[in-house]
Amino acid sequence: MFFQRLEDLRIDHDKSQIEIAAYLNLNRNVYWRYEKGVREIPAWAVIKLADYYHVSTDYLLGRTDRPEPYPVK
Repeated sequence: MFFQRLEDLRIDHDKSQIEIAAYLNLNRNVYWRYEKGVREIPAWAVIKLADYYHVSTDYLLGRTDRPEPYPVK
């Protein structure tokens, strides 16, 4: 599930929920709800996190297991 990917990527990058929430300009509790699947993550946040972690949005959403972002045309 993509919620687990959010947490895994954050941990792999040695970031706290507070740091990622600040990057997204959110309260930590809101970001925590995204990670836990309590609240649906908005498209703008998925895009911003994909750019931050250098992965594709499809990877974050669980549509592929390949994390590489798509080439820019």
